[in-house]
Amino acid sequence: MTIKKTQPDRNKLDQIVTDARRNQELREQSYRGQALKLYPWVCGRCTREFDHKTLTELTVHHKNHNHDDNPSDGSNWELLCLYCHDNEHSRYEETRFDSSKSGKSTAPVATHNPFADLKSLLGSKK
Repeated sequence: MTIKKTQPDRNKLDQIVTDARRNQELREQSYRGQALKLYPWVCGRCTREFDHKTLTELTVHHKNHNHDDNPSDGSNWELLCLYCHDNEHSRYEETRFDSSKSGKSTAPVATHNPFADLKSLLGSKK
């Protein structure tokens, strides 16, 4: 059984290249593309650096949490890695829905101090 080699369809290849260039232009016009041009590829929190291979792990965070607020100067954006971005949104949600802010704290207050007797314990080893 022999494998028949076929020539690639030139029109199809041209269409793929045209689509790729158009998609790249659209990405560059998006706020993500603009932010990646404005700022160095470093996470604003943990200072992890990114390159072309790992760039997908770098996200654009809206400082005021309004995704419709996209000034062209980038004043509402910061670049964060996936982990720091998730952490930022988790903290934001906790402050938004925290019941202790409303004066109705249901969480018990910790009273145990694990280091209360540390000085005497360290002093007895002499």
